[in-house]
Amino acid sequence: MKEMKTKNIIIVAAMSLTLTSCGLYKKYEQKNEIPADVIGVQSAASAQAPLSWREFFTDPLLQKLIEQVLANNTDLASARIAVEQSEASLKAAKLAYLPSLSFAPQGTISSFDYSKASKGYSLPLQINWEVEAFGSITNKKRAANAVVLQTQCYEDIVRSNLVSTISQQYSLLQVLDRQLEILMQTDNLWSASLDTQRSLWENGKSYSTAVNQMEASWLDVKTQIVDTRRHIQSVENAICRLLAISPQHIERSKWGTYALSQKLVNGVSASLLENRPDIRMANHFMEEAFYNTQVARSAFFPTITLSGLVGWTNNGGGAILNPGSLLLNAMGQLVQPIFSQGKLKANLKIAKLEQEDMKRNYVQTVIDAGNEVNEALADYQASVEKHGYYHHQVDVLHEAYTGTHELMDNGKASYLEVLTAQESLLRAQLSEAMNMYDGCEAVIALYIALGGGAK
Repeated sequence: MKEMKTKNIIIVAAMSLTLTSCGLYKKYEQKNEIPADVIGVQSAASAQAPLSWREFFTDPLLQKLIEQVLANNTDLASARIAVEQSEASLKAAKLAYLPSLSFAPQGTISSFDYSKASKGYSLPLQINWEVEAFGSITNKKRAANAVVLQTQCYEDIVRSNLVSTISQQYSLLQVLDRQLEILMQTDNLWSASLDTQRSLWENGKSYSTAVNQMEASWLDVKTQIVDTRRHIQSVENAICRLLAISPQHIERSKWGTYALSQKLVNGVSASLLENRPDIRMANHFMEEAFYNTQVARSAFFPTITLSGLVGWTNNGGGAILNPGSLLLNAMGQLVQPIFSQGKLKANLKIAKLEQEDMKRNYVQTVIDAGNEVNEALADYQASVEKHGYYHHQVDVLHEAYTGTHELMDNGKASYLEVLTAQESLLRAQLSEAMNMYDGCEAVIALYIALGGGAK
């Protein structure tokens, strides 16, 4: 009866261990739901994959630069190496299911009290195998796979940022070219106005102070031309650093020759945020933390290790035998932790806290992503609104400048009126050009914020 009771206890204990360990093989459930209101705007747009950068940026010169930066950039090369390193770790984790084999030959020479030396040898092949019993190996492998996915997402982040940076710098070059063109035209016009003012002064119809004021404004335009050319050179150098090439001229098309796709600004869905590599990476951080917690749990269960030797030896346990004989040895070991100075509980608690932290990190990443999209949309809409005002302002000021200049030629307007009209027109023209760049930059930022540029 007592024997029967003991047998039942063993069976119940074995079943409890089996049922408890079943949860250790549970797979992580990907968290893909993005709140519909995370962007802060409502849209009827349906979910869709973002356009590839080749479809979004149609300028062939810009496409060539993007191809160069993706091929040559050192940061992206480092990200690719990180992916290869994590893949190597994953391969090792997969091979952990198999036994380890090692060849450990050993030789000895011994002599007692000047007797004839005896020579012994062993040529064993050692085998060690940790049996998968409670999910430790499986969860380590799954955690390693999550790390691979993280590094792949990081590579996508670097690639996306490079596409964004190179395209924005390229657009900035184009708008600087446009501003330089405006300044050069202004230089010619103001030079003509200065000649007119000098002629009026020489004929006694104006004062020398008027000539001085006109010349000072004209010289200010000259300095702006120098500054703009220097700015262009600085942007070109920045692009060359991204391309990992020596400083040189960057070939580009004229502003407005190729337009960016307007599909995104016509409708945005929050579900598009799932394409963002940083959100996918945050998801894989949670996945890794989940499996690390499973590994910490499995440490409370027994580990089973099988080991053995097979080979040749002439050591017969005190006697040297020649020739040698076959050596066989096998051993099984089961280790159940009982007291580990609190380390197992501490490791589990740390793993759980890390898992909770990764959940909060995911939520914050989604919120930040939605904010980026919202800001990009707001910037684009503001630039569109201002464009009409700037365009009308330029037309009005151009008409004012032309009229005051004609009046000055006929001696009916003072140099101050002409000067004011000239400077107001220049500021409006430069501001209109920069506003167009702001709109372009917002569209690029929106494209990247929705996960574009990664592929």
